Amino acid sequence: MSTYLIAGLGNPGPEYKYTRHNAGFLVADALAEALDTSFRPDRYAQVAEARYRGKKIVIIKPQTYMNLSGKAVRYWMQKAKTEPGNLLVISDDLNIPFGQIRLRAKGSDGGHNGLKDIIKTLQTQAFPRMRIGIGKNFAPGEQIDYVLDKWTEEEMKRLPGILDKAVEATGVFLREGIQAAMNRFNKKAKE
Repeated sequence: MSTYLIAGLGNPGPEYKYTRHNAGFLVADALAEALDTSFRPDRYAQVAEARYRGKKIVIIKPQTYMNLSGKAVRYWMQKAKTEPGNLLVISDDLNIPFGQIRLRAKGSDGGHNGLKDIIKTLQTQAFPRMRIGIGKNFAPGEQIDYVLDKWTEEEMKRLPGILDKAVEATGVFLREGIQAAMNRFNKKAKE
C-alpha cells in the first residue's frame, strides 16, 4: 500500500494559528477534517492518519517551528517509508496573489525558510509542493511582520473557499498525481 505524507507548514502555538505564515497548518486541518481524522501529538509534529482510495495518508503539522521544518518532514518520511514523490509540502507564498494556489513537482525554496530547511535536510528539491498565495501587501522591510500578522477580516471571509480548493487539489494529487493537480489548479483566481 502506498503511503503519502502531507506536510502543512506553520508555527506551533495559539498566537500563530490565524497568521498568514500558518496557511499550511490551516490546509492540513481542513484536510484532516475532510478525511474524518484528527491530530495527536507525536515526535516533532502533530499527526493525523487516514486511508483514502487504498492509500495510507499521514498528515503532519511540524512542531519544530517553520525554520526547522525539515527535521519533522525527514523523520515522518522515514517512519512512514514515504518516497519524495509521495510527499506534498504545503506552505504560504508571498509571491502568489491571495486566493491562488500553485502546485509544483519540484523546485527551489522561493525564499521560504520552511522549504529551504526541508530541501537542505532531504538534500533534494524533487518533491511536490503546494503554495498558498498570501500576496505581498506590505511596505519594504515589513515582510516578517506581514507573514506573522493575522489574516484581515476580508481575507478571513475568503479563506474557507481557498482551503476547500487546496483540499480538492490534494485529493487530485493523491488520486491522479502532481501533474494532474498542476494542470487543474495552477490557474489564476477569479476576482
